[in-house]
Amino acid sequence: MVDQFFRNYIDGLHVHEFKSITKEVCKLPSFLSPALFRKIDPNCTDIVTRDAFIKYWIDGNMLSMDTASQIYNILRQQGCKYLRQADFKPVLDELLATHPGLEFLRTTSEFQERYAETVIYRIFYYINRSGTGCLTLRELKRGNLIAAMQQLDEEDDINKIIRYFSYEHFYVIYCKFWELDGDHDCFIDKDNLIKYGNNALTYRIVDRIFSQVPRKFTSKVEGKMSYEDFVYFILAEEDKSSEPSLEYWFKCVDLDENGVITPNEMQFFFEEQLHRMECVTQEAVLFSDILCQIIDMIGPEKENCITFQDLKGSKLSGNVFNILFNLNKFMAFETRDPFLIRQEREDPNLTEWDRFAQREYVRLSMEEDVDEVSNGSADVWDEPLEPPF
Repeated sequence: MVDQFFRNYIDGLHVHEFKSITKEVCKLPSFLSPALFRKIDPNCTDIVTRDAFIKYWIDGNMLSMDTASQIYNILRQQGCKYLRQADFKPVLDELLATHPGLEFLRTTSEFQERYAETVIYRIFYYINRSGTGCLTLRELKRGNLIAAMQQLDEEDDINKIIRYFSYEHFYVIYCKFWELDGDHDCFIDKDNLIKYGNNALTYRIVDRIFSQVPRKFTSKVEGKMSYEDFVYFILAEEDKSSEPSLEYWFKCVDLDENGVITPNEMQFFFEEQLHRMECVTQEAVLFSDILCQIIDMIGPEKENCITFQDLKGSKLSGNVFNILFNLNKFMAFETRDPFLIRQEREDPNLTEWDRFAQREYVRLSMEEDVDEVSNGSADVWDEPLEPPF
C-alpha cells in the first residue's frame, strides 16, 4: 500500500499531499498529518520520501504501537517524556484550517485562537489528572481523547463531538468569561467572579478559589484569574459529577489541607449559605440537619469526616458542594427541579456539563437573535453565532 501512494511521487510527498498517507496507511485522524509530516522531516526539507516514511513508521516500530502511543510519539518533543499544551497547537491549527464544521471561523483569527486554547485547556482539565501540565502516555490512554479525535474525521458537525471539540461548548465558556470580564482586559477578579451564575456562589468559596488552593493560577497578575483559570473553574462548577471537579472543590473545603473534610469545615462554608437563605426568606435549615443529610448522601467510612475516596464512591457527591456554597443549585436540588429531572431522563448519557452547555447555548442564541432583529438584520435565524468582539 505504501508503494501505491508513493508511485507517482518519486521525489517524495509535500505536506499537502501527505494526508492520504496519514489516514489510509497510518489509520490516524487526518488533522494529525502536518505533525506526522514534520516528525518524519525534522530538517524541514518540505519533502517526505518513501524511504523516510518506511524508516520512521515501520523501522521505528510505530506500526506495532496502539493508536494512543502513536499519537503520543508524534506529538511529543524529542527527548520529552510527556505532552505539553503547546504540543497540541499544530493539531488544532490543522483542525481549524480543514474541518467543515469550523469553516465559518476562518475569517476571525482571534476567535480561532480562543477556540484552540479552550479545547487544549479542556483536554488537560479532564485528562492530566496529576495537574502538572505534563500529560503522560498513561494519562492519554486512560482518557477518552483518542476516541474524540477519531470521531472528527467522520463527523462534519463539530458540535456533535461534545468531548473537547464542540464549538457550542467553547462559545458558552468564552461568553461566560466575556460577561464577567467587565473591562475586557482578559482577567477576572473576585468582584467579577462573585457575579457568576446570578451571584450563586458564596464569598467564602470565591476567597478559597482566589487563594489558589484548588489550582495555582496561570495568571501573573496578583488577584486576577486568567481565561485558562476560568475554564478550569467553570468546568469544575458545572460538572460536579466528574472526578476533576470533586478534587477541585474538595481542596477548597479542606481548610487545613489534611486530606479530610470535617463537620467544622463544612459548617464554616454553610454559615454564609444559611445567612443568604434567610435573606431571601427561605426557611432556615439547621446545620445539624444538613450534616445528617450529607452523611446519608455520601455514606463515608468514618462518620466524623469525609475523604476524597468517600466522595468518589457516591453519585450524589456534587450536591454536597452545592449545599455548602451554591444557593441556586442547592434550592434546585431541594425542590427537585422538574425541568432538570426531565433533561436527565431524556438523555442519561449526557454529563452535567453537557446539559449546562446545551441550555446556555440556546439562551445565548436567543439573546443574539433578539439583538440582531432589533438592529434590523435580515436572515438572522440562519446565521452562526458571531464572536463577541
